[in-house]
Amino acid sequence: MRKFLAISAGVVLVFSLGLGACKKKEQQPVPQGQQMMPPGGEMPAGQMPPGHGPAGMSMPKGELKIVVPDSVKGKWSAVKLVVEDKSTKKQQEYTINLNSDFKIPNSDLKIAVGDFLPEFRMDADTITSASNTPNNPAVRIKVFEGSKEIFKGWLYSKFPTIHPFEHPKYALFLKEGIKKG
Repeated sequence: MRKFLAISAGVVLVFSLGLGACKKKEQQPVPQGQQMMPPGGEMPAGQMPPGHGPAGMSMPKGELKIVVPDSVKGKWSAVKLVVEDKSTKKQQEYTINLNSDFKIPNSDLKIAVGDFLPEFRMDADTITSASNTPNNPAVRIKVFEGSKEIFKGWLYSKFPTIHPFEHPKYALFLKEGIKKG
């Protein structure tokens, strides 16, 4: 009888500990607030710029909807991109019209420049601009090597290390947007 009680107590103890371990931890709400920019305009490693998603938000799978607000549409004509040859550390600046292609001289790389958002903001399903003021400028690009797409994403002028274009020979940076007329 003692053996039975000891085994029963052990089973109950193991079972109750197992159930306790399987319980989901309650999630504490993430405070909704905009990250402030530290002095010098540089974000510490691992942090995202304001409007690049709420703190604690994981990146959704698939494409986000890009909404260019009426206050921004047609107000910007081009962007200035800086192409750096990593081997020589030589940089060349190019002005490229929005929604156009540009072949990097003496290379097999072509840049397809898309939308420009002067104040980039992103939430769970939308990428947009909070205003027409260049507080967080970003441009959407695709980069092709030959006919193969090797990069698709956004370049940020104030945060060049956030999701940068990575290539063994070249680096790309957004310098600024160019207003129309």
